[in-house]
Amino acid sequence: MKTLFLAWQDKRLRGDRVDGTRAWFPIGRLDAEPEDAHYRFAYTRGVLQAKEKAGFQPLDAFPKFDALYESSELFPLFQNRLISTKREDYAEYLQRLNLSPERADPFEILAISGGGRQTDNLEVFPKIQARRDGSFSCRFFLHGWRHVNAPSQDRLNVLRPGEQLQVSVELNNPATGVAVQLETANDYFMVGWAPRYLIHDVLQAIAGGPSNMIARVVQLNPPPAPHNQRVLVELEGRLTAGYEPMSSDEFLPLRS
Repeated sequence: MKTLFLAWQDKRLRGDRVDGTRAWFPIGRLDAEPEDAHYRFAYTRGVLQAKEKAGFQPLDAFPKFDALYESSELFPLFQNRLISTKREDYAEYLQRLNLSPERADPFEILAISGGGRQTDNLEVFPKIQARRDGSFSCRFFLHGWRHVNAPSQDRLNVLRPGEQLQVSVELNNPATGVAVQLETANDYFMVGWAPRYLIHDVLQAIAGGPSNMIARVVQLNPPPAPHNQRVLVELEGRLTAGYEPMSSDEFLPLRS
C-alpha cells in the first residue's frame, strides 16, 4: 500500500490581499493499492485543527469530514495535479524530478513534486515508511532557498550531485517555530529548509544521535526550472526501534 497526505495552508483572502496565518495543516490521507485499482481517501484529525483555528471547510471533492471515499481510479483532485504525459515537456519534467519513465507512476510524481498548483493552497506529501531496522529515506525539493542571503544563494547555484548537506535544528523560525535547516558541509552556507512535515520525525531521529541523519544533493535544476524545483535533496535517517513515523494525532484518519 502507498500513502500520501494532503495538506492545506491558511491563506484566506481579504479583499485583494492574502490574509490568514499561513499555517499548514495535514487534512487528508490517500491510500492506494494501484495493482488492485483501489484508492481510499479520508480526512485526518488535522482537519479538525484547521477548522477550529482557520475556519477550514470541506473540499468540494470530499464534502463530508466523516466519510470514507473509495474509487477504482485516482481521485480527480489528485489526478489534476499531474501534468499530462502528452505534453512536449513531460520528459524534461521527469528529469527535474530525477525519475525515469519506468518509475514515474502518479504516486512517485506526487510524492516528489508536491502536486502544487497556483490556483489553490493544497500540497501533497508522502508518508515516511520506516524499514525494519528503523532506517528511512525520502526525497524533496529544498524549501525557502529564496529567503537566504545572497552569498548562500550563490553557493546554492554551484551545488553538485552527491554533495553532502548538514542537518541542523532551528528553534526560532518566524514561520514554524522549530524548523530543520540544511547547510553545506564544508563551508557552512545555510541554503534552505526541509519541508515542515518532516520536522517531528527529524527531531526524533536526531535525538538518537546526530549521525542518525544524513542529507545529500540529488541534483540541481537551473533556470528555467521553477524556483520550487531548484534543488532535489535526499534525506536518510534512523528512528528508534518501534517508532512509527507520522503517527501523531493530526495524521490519523477520521474514518478507516
